[in-house]
Amino acid sequence: MTELTHGGDWAGFQQEFGTRALDYSSNISPLGLPESVRAAVIASLERADRYPDPLCRELRRALSRHHGVPEDRIVCGNGAADIIARTALGLRPKRALLTAPTFSEYEQSLRQAGCDCEHFTLVRETNFAVTEEILERIGPGTELVMLCEPNNPTGVTTERALLLRILARCRDVGAYLVIDECFNEFLDEPERHTLLGELAENDNLILIKAFTKCYAMAGLRLGYALCGSKELADRVYGAGQPWAVSTPAQEAGIAALGETAYITDMRRVISAQRRSMTEALKELGCDVIPGEANYLLFACPERKLCIRLRQKGVLLRDCSNYPGLGAGWYRCAVRGQEENTAFLRALKEVLTNG
Repeated sequence: MTELTHGGDWAGFQQEFGTRALDYSSNISPLGLPESVRAAVIASLERADRYPDPLCRELRRALSRHHGVPEDRIVCGNGAADIIARTALGLRPKRALLTAPTFSEYEQSLRQAGCDCEHFTLVRETNFAVTEEILERIGPGTELVMLCEPNNPTGVTTERALLLRILARCRDVGAYLVIDECFNEFLDEPERHTLLGELAENDNLILIKAFTKCYAMAGLRLGYALCGSKELADRVYGAGQPWAVSTPAQEAGIAALGETAYITDMRRVISAQRRSMTEALKELGCDVIPGEANYLLFACPERKLCIRLRQKGVLLRDCSNYPGLGAGWYRCAVRGQEENTAFLRALKEVLTNG
């Protein structure tokens, strides 16, 4: 087995300690699985003896109604990671531009598809925000640009006006623009940041979304791509296995799209708790990046923070393996008040006891 590079290894912790961890290394809705989704999954088990619909017809119809995107421009997959891999294999760009730091699956999938990856390095002085200098890096020979909005692990968004300039620049040089919007729903005003409205006029644009984070469906694995053209969607779909999305996952997605009150409540909780957690981390002497999602990137002098918190039953994401970061950078989830209080108490004990 290779060493795990992502957070959320609750199974490894449980195997080692025999108890359940307080997991602040993965960023999932603190409200838990919606009841309608749970019921849909249970009901779907009656059809477990049949193959799932490889085209996800009902789910794509529901997504089409939800987003106002034609069904033939939607591709469903086994989580966002599956969609990222399909995109890399389906488009097979020779040269791509990525930000650093950002989610590692982009570069891993692109390199496996034979792509050379270049980095646009984000810096602490600008809170790791994408700046207009990125436009100078998108030129002839750039075949794909990948952005995460809001970015993981920083939680920072790119100004919408700049995103539109990046999209136009990609179009001018013949490059695809792929934007991972999996954490967009955690923004205070997600509709003002998404490039959903640009899809119809830009056949080089792909938006990646997932049910994983905002509906607490990480174990069901369901992500999807919204593509600027049918041809683009066909290339992405054709790069993956035919039965990637299980029947329970498809039914869960359809049910989740009706949970409007759930999303409103989730966003309200995250917005309030993000502010209070930012202040609490600063009071503990941490350098906190002003994130906009359901996680916060921070730095502190303690280099063994993850190890010491793990001994207290808390999982934290060590971000030292992100290109553009290094030792002393960590990412924590933003959850409900009770859990956040427990996390901050454990963190304080570690940081104040030397």
